[in-house]
Amino acid sequence: MKSNTLLGIIAGLVAIFGAYFWEGGGSATLFMLPAMLIVFGGTLAAGFAGSSWDVFKNIPKVLRAAFFPRQYDVKKIINQIVSFSVISRREGFLALEDRLNKVEHPYMKKFFQACIDGADQDTLMQIYEAEVNSISERHNTYITLFNKLGGYSPTMGIIGTVMGLIHTLASAGSDPNVLIHHIATAFIATMWGILMANIVWLPIADRLTNLHNKEIFLLSVIIDGVRSVQSGETPTVIQNKLASAFPLTIQDIITSVKPSTNANTTPVVDKTASAANISISNNPINETAS
Repeated sequence: MKSNTLLGIIAGLVAIFGAYFWEGGGSATLFMLPAMLIVFGGTLAAGFAGSSWDVFKNIPKVLRAAFFPRQYDVKKIINQIVSFSVISRREGFLALEDRLNKVEHPYMKKFFQACIDGADQDTLMQIYEAEVNSISERHNTYITLFNKLGGYSPTMGIIGTVMGLIHTLASAGSDPNVLIHHIATAFIATMWGILMANIVWLPIADRLTNLHNKEIFLLSVIIDGVRSVQSGETPTVIQNKLASAFPLTIQDIITSVKPSTNANTTPVVDKTASAANISISNNPINETAS
């Protein structure tokens, strides 16, 4: 499911707040604006202080990528590479140029175009490594940012609690019940800080890491296929080579299609989360952070 991160966050919030209200907690005590301002405002301010506006302004787009990533059907991408191999062996490598406009994955199109333009194997690998390094650097910028937000949030919660305790003790009266009530209220900031770190910021960082790893894996499959087509390997060999990167059950699905020039030339975005799909982000980080 594309939005499993969002569903996980919602489920966590429902479980925590549901248990709180189940025990008789009140919303007035839980949703205290001063405590929430310290945690939310302080966390974002600390993150902004250690980052840049160009990075920070793209957080909404990064969140959309984490919650609703695009999914490419790897089986169709491999079948397209295999079909390009058949065409290349029959009509020559330059015959692929007219078909590149139908290639949806941008890096697959770029790598084939580089080969058509005369790049050899070494040059093609240099292009691939430069792309991977650039992608990793941009992705790690946001992964690191969300990890830092996950570290700042509990600290801001503690700061809010300390400030609340200082105010409580400074204005303490003779009634101990009032003092106990204010002390309990002061700990709301710590709760919000820990909650946001472990339910929102850190899970999003983990999600972005997972999407990054899947995207790099998909790129490695694509570059292996492009190099194999360039070197003139047979379509069946290419198909089996690329399929070997997956479990046996998925290999059977990939190799079940006989190599031909009639393979679907567009790696259609699959709307189901089957085992043969690689879920990757729609490159919003790449586009906005470059």
